[in-house]
Amino acid sequence: MSHSSTQINKYLKSLQKHLTDEHPDNPTLANAVKSFRKMDYVGHSMGLIGKDESYATCVTWWPMIAVLGTFSAGKSTYINSYLNIPLQRTGNQAVDDKFTVICYSRHNEAKTLPGIALDADPRFPFFQISRSIDEISEAGQERIDAYLQLKTCPSENIRGKILIDSPGFDADNQRASTLRLTQHIINLSDLVLVFFDARHPEPKAMQDTLAYLVSASVNRADANKFLYILNQIDVTAQEDNPEEVVSAWQRSLAEVGLVTGRFYRIYNPSAAVPIANPHVRERFEKKRAEDMADIDARMHQIEVERSYRIVGKLEQTAKGIKNQIVNKLSEMLKKWKSRVILFDSMAFSILAVLAGVALTMNESWGLLKAFPDEFIQGETTALVIAVSLAISIIYIHFSIRRAVANNLLKRLADEMGNDHETYKQLMQAFNKSTTAYRPMLLKSPAGWNEVTQQTIDEIINEANDYIQALNDQFTNPSGNESGNSQV
Repeated sequence: MSHSSTQINKYLKSLQKHLTDEHPDNPTLANAVKSFRKMDYVGHSMGLIGKDESYATCVTWWPMIAVLGTFSAGKSTYINSYLNIPLQRTGNQAVDDKFTVICYSRHNEAKTLPGIALDADPRFPFFQISRSIDEISEAGQERIDAYLQLKTCPSENIRGKILIDSPGFDADNQRASTLRLTQHIINLSDLVLVFFDARHPEPKAMQDTLAYLVSASVNRADANKFLYILNQIDVTAQEDNPEEVVSAWQRSLAEVGLVTGRFYRIYNPSAAVPIANPHVRERFEKKRAEDMADIDARMHQIEVERSYRIVGKLEQTAKGIKNQIVNKLSEMLKKWKSRVILFDSMAFSILAVLAGVALTMNESWGLLKAFPDEFIQGETTALVIAVSLAISIIYIHFSIRRAVANNLLKRLADEMGNDHETYKQLMQAFNKSTTAYRPMLLKSPAGWNEVTQQTIDEIINEANDYIQALNDQFTNPSGNESGNSQV
C-alpha cells in the first residue's frame, strides 16, 4: 500500500470517528463514510480514481457558507459583523485577492495561516486543490498561497462551520484559476451569499459579472442555496424613490435568468448613512431586520442541509457511475473497437499486398529442383518476411489502438467542456479499459462486473436509507410526541 493511500485510509478512519463523536445518537453521516469507502472500491477497480484518492474527499463534511460578490459590495464588513470580530480588512477598493477560509479556533486571538494548510488537510474543501491550479495556471506552477489563506478566530458564531470570503468579483478580469476556484466553492457550499452593491445603481454595467454569478446558478438542482443580497441599501434612503434602485437590480437579475427566489436588502447600522426622516428610517430598519433574520435562520439551518447534501452527493455519485459513466465508457469502447478493426483491416491489407510483392520479386523462391542452395536462401528470405510481417502487424495494431483512443479522448475533452472532474474520471477509466494487455473482445469497461455493479446498487439503497433516517430525525409529519424533530 502506497504512502498516499495509507494517508487516505487514515483520514477516513479519523473522519468516521469524528462524526461518531459529534453525533453519537445519529450515526447517519458516520455510516455514509463507510458507503463512500465502498464507492472507492468501485472507483479504484474501474480506474475512475487513483489509489491515493477517495470520493469522500470530494465532499465537504463540515457545514460551509460561501460569500461571493462584486467589488466593494460589503462582504468583509458583513462577515466581521457576523463574527463580532474585525477579522477581515474592509474598504471601497479590492482589499484581498485571495479566497479566505474562516474557521473556529479555541485560541483567543485570530491567526492567518498559508494556503498550504488547506491544500494538505482533507478536512477542508480545498484538499489537493493545487493539482487543479497547476493545470490551469497562466504563469506556470504557482504556489497555492497565491490563491488561498486560512484564518482562525474564537467567534462562537463560526463554531462547527466553515465560512469562505471570496475576492471581489469581476468576470471580465478574473483569472481562469479564480473562476475555477469559485465554481469549486459553489459546488461544495451548503449556502451561497451573493452580494451586490446598492451604491452603484447601474447593474447593466456589470452584466458579465451578473451572468457568471447568477445565470450559472438558476438552473442548478440546488439553486435554493443561493441568497442574493443587495447590500448597503441605506444609501438609497436619500433618493426620491428608493424602491426604483431595488427595481433596477431586480430587472437586471431577471434579464440573466433570476425570476424566482428571495432578494434581500440589508445594510450595516454602524457604517450606515444617517437617515434623517424617522418614518423612512423605521421602514428601512424594519426591512433590514426582517431580511437579516431570514439570512441568519438559513445560516443556522445549514447543519441540517449539510447532512442532506452529503447523502445526496453519495447517491448522485453512485448513480452517476452506474447510469452515466458506465454508459459513456461502453459507448466509447464500442466506437474504439469498431474503428480499431477498420484501421487494422486497412493496414493489414496493405501489409499483405506489400508482403506478396516482396515474395514475388524474390527470384529464388520457386527454384527447388534446379538450384537447391538458392531455395535455402529463398526459404530464409520468406521466413524473414514472415517474422517482419508479424512484428509489423503487432506494432501497427497497438499503435492504432492508442491513436484511436487518444482521438476519442480529445473529442471527449471538447464534449465535457468545463466539467474537468468527470473528464478526468472518464479519461482514466477509458485508458485502463484500452490498455495494451486488455483484450479487445471484452465488452464491459475495466472493473465493471457483477461485484462492482452490486456494490453500486447497495450504495444507492444505503443512501435512500440515510435520507429516511434524516427525515425521521428532522421531521415529524404525524405530530406524535415520540417523533424526533430536532434541528
